[in-house]
Amino acid sequence: KRGHIDPGLRYTIARLVRYLFVIVGVLIALKQFSIDLTSIAVLFTALSVGIGFGLQYIAADIVSGFILLFERPIRVGDRITIGEDEGDVQSINLRTTLVMTNDRIAIIVPNSKLVSQRLINWSYGDPRARISIPISVSTKSDIDLVTQTLLLAAEDVENVLTDPPPKVQFLSFGGYSLDFRLLVWTRQPNRHPQIKSDINYRIEKLFRERGIEIPYPTQEVHFRGPQPPIETDAQNSPAQAKGSDENAHPLSPRERDRL
Repeated sequence: KRGHIDPGLRYTIARLVRYLFVIVGVLIALKQFSIDLTSIAVLFTALSVGIGFGLQYIAADIVSGFILLFERPIRVGDRITIGEDEGDVQSINLRTTLVMTNDRIAIIVPNSKLVSQRLINWSYGDPRARISIPISVSTKSDIDLVTQTLLLAAEDVENVLTDPPPKVQFLSFGGYSLDFRLLVWTRQPNRHPQIKSDINYRIEKLFRERGIEIPYPTQEVHFRGPQPPIETDAQNSPAQAKGSDENAHPLSPRERDRL
């Protein structure tokens, strides 16, 4: 469309114009009050020496804020991931940037962190992003049927692109499974969790209908009980046991005479 300006660019221009007006306004006010700018410069120099160490992080954040506005590695509305946090950029301020997660949690990130650390901008350049969904099936499964089923599961899912089309890859032979992954593309990076959830629901339903098993690790467990008592010869033969008892208790001479 003619006359359309990218929202991120419009935000950057507005911020820069705002900062420019503030600087010009301060200079005009100093001139109106006949304040010597040289003395102010000397004062700021002295203060910077005294509190420079305390303000170095704030100064780094401010400088980083201008870098973000001029270089525009991220823009308002972009979907970014920094560390373990992911969300949409709401505003880029002089010292900090506001990022809003899917849970509507506001994350305030120092600008220096966005400049110095590695981050992922899902909206930078080509807005398309690929989603990978791993899936394992039983080793007895028909791989052609599995491939067809996974592609069917990705059809007509909201926010899933048809160009590039979904794709299935056979990754490896697992210890107890065949490992695949389903690859789909979307232009809505903030919808990644919901897209994966929708596809997983369809995969589970189609697998049940087509008799495709999802394996689980199995283990063999052997139980060992107490050993049975060993039978002796005396226990097996009562006569021998009786004889043994007699041998164990010999008769006295008087008892033998009676016998």
